[in-house]
Amino acid sequence: MSWINDLLAGAGVGLVGGLTSGFMGVSPGGGLVIFSVLLLGAEQHVAQGTSLIAQVPPTGLAGVRRYWQSGKRSRLPWIGWIGLGFLIGGAGGGYAAAAVSDSVLQWTYVVYLVALIALLILRRERKDASNEAGDRNDLPWLPLLLIGMLAGFSSGFMGIGGGLAITVGLAAGLRVPQHQAQLVSLIFSVIPTNIPAAWIYWSKGLMVGWPAIIGILAGLWIGTDLGARAANGVSKSLLRRMMIGFVALMALYMSYKALF
Repeated sequence: MSWINDLLAGAGVGLVGGLTSGFMGVSPGGGLVIFSVLLLGAEQHVAQGTSLIAQVPPTGLAGVRRYWQSGKRSRLPWIGWIGLGFLIGGAGGGYAAAAVSDSVLQWTYVVYLVALIALLILRRERKDASNEAGDRNDLPWLPLLLIGMLAGFSSGFMGIGGGLAITVGLAAGLRVPQHQAQLVSLIFSVIPTNIPAAWIYWSKGLMVGWPAIIGILAGLWIGTDLGARAANGVSKSLLRRMMIGFVALMALYMSYKALF
């Protein structure tokens, strides 16, 4: 039956998105968008809407728990300022995406991913770990707010959840340790800050059928837990290199889709 096929395909999409989310500490949207196109045959706008709607439930909770069990912590003011920026940027990104073509969205997605790769490559590890921002009690509120706005806009405009911007912004921009930056990013897969952007897509009918959505949610729960469990067993330098490789693959695939 077609609904069973949709359910299984959705589960595959969710599992891959969850694995990358838990392992690399990013929201699952990047994987969800690409694999919704690849496995579900969704158009770009529909794939983005599907990704955002699937991220409203707290599917990243298992991943957050794994990071907490390993001793990683995040600071509440960071969550507050990033969350405020996310809400502001998310609504703007959702309305902007509805006004442009699939091709514009795809090339914007590619440019965004290439910029993130550049930030990750240019980041230099500090030799003295005690100088990292993660060892301080706070961070300046304005950069946190701007990171949240960028993450929110990218979430609404590209349907990717914004986790990449949060992880890279904290790790590369504010020198937060990699594992801690990933935990903060995963927390935003639990807090439903993408509701404004998801509602814009849902109200326009830009989503796949509910059997596929249910399958994606189930896959996300399982995949995020497995990915976070694996992440806590590897070094931060390996995590960063794997993130660069993953983002590069996403950029290559989206470039192919935009060209052909």
